[in-house]
Formats: sequence, C-alpha cells, structure tokens
Amino acid sequence: MTNQSSPLAGTIVKIKAGVQDPVQGQVVEGAEYHVEDYWHVLTGGSWMNANGNPAALQYALRSSVNRLPLDNDVLYGKIGSLGHLVHVSEIEA
Repeated sequence: MTNQSSPLAGTIVKIKAGVQDPVQGQVVEGAEYHVEDYWHVLTGGSWMNANGNPAALQYALRSSVNRLPLDNDVLYGKIGSLGHLVHVSEIEA
C-alpha cells in the first residue's frame, strides 16, 4: 500500500460488464461510480481491517461472488448517496 491518491480520485467512472451485487444491487454494470480515492488513503488502513464498516462488509460479500483479488487496490466512492468499495478491476477501462 502506498499513500498516493488514485489517478481516478475525483472522477466518475462506470462499473464494467459482469459485475454482480447480490447484497444491495447497486454495484452493477453501467452504474456511475463517483470515486473519492483508495480506501486505504482515506482511512489509513486496509479494507480487510475495517471491522464492522458496512461498506467493507458489503464489499467482502461481493468479492467472493465476483472472485475479486484480495489486495488493497480498492476504491471508496458513491453510487447515488450510498458509499461503496469497488476493486479497480471492476471499473471500465
């Protein structure tokens, strides 16, 4: 983990095809995602240590369904008014 901001920080990106969200149904193909920055830059720690954080819990469930890498290339941002964690591999190129 580095303390450098993501090049996507402050941008709006789209979630790529094939992404599933069985928990809330919001992090799905075509959704507009307003990127704030990497989770670890914003919070100072890994999403894996964010015990009890709703966004981290929801991401953990999605990561098993979507077979996401267990690393810290995880962004925090919003879809609508709700905050979500999204792996960089879930973003359209």
